Amino acid sequence: MNILAIGAHFDDVELGCGGTIARHCRENDNVTIFVATNSGFTDYAQKVIRKPEIALAEGKQAAEILGVKNLICGNLPTNDLEFNDALACQLLEIIETENIEMIYTHWDGDTHHDHQNLARASLAAGRHVPRMLMYRSNYYDSTHSFHGHYYVDITDTVEIKTNAIKAHESEFGRIGDKWLQFFLTQNQNDGQKIGVQFAETFQIVKYLR
Repeated sequence: MNILAIGAHFDDVELGCGGTIARHCRENDNVTIFVATNSGFTDYAQKVIRKPEIALAEGKQAAEILGVKNLICGNLPTNDLEFNDALACQLLEIIETENIEMIYTHWDGDTHHDHQNLARASLAAGRHVPRMLMYRSNYYDSTHSFHGHYYVDITDTVEIKTNAIKAHESEFGRIGDKWLQFFLTQNQNDGQKIGVQFAETFQIVKYLR
């Protein structure tokens, strides 16, 4: 199967569906990761927090850990990602070139500006793709509820997910262990719901069998 995992920033895919992507790679599916922004950013005082070249190097390392060979960077500025025809067409080109059959993308109810707009672009570009699932890649509350009803057992790949997240040393050093522990706890809780040790959960947009 040809899989496309879409993230606004380097680390989003790893956090939201890293275990699932690692599982696809183990099962010899063809996986492409598209990261829309260069993922460099500054704080309110214009102090550089993460340089684009560092984010890219860490993203390449994380993709390699997951087993993904095809990593595409859209190179848009962080926090300036807008839902427009240019972004949708960029996604559509990947979908058609790679003959994508299944998409993992951001939850459209996410509080992050970049995540919301990329989710909307994914819905537009992927309108003819038969399977689309949305993941959650942050721990902030929203005015909407995330309805995760599609589960993937990642017990055998949770260590790979963990190592891929840790590959983002610039972010891991800034945020610390709580960043990782939140998602591992969430994966453990989701796993308990379905009788496995760890699971990732997704909100279904569509799923054709």
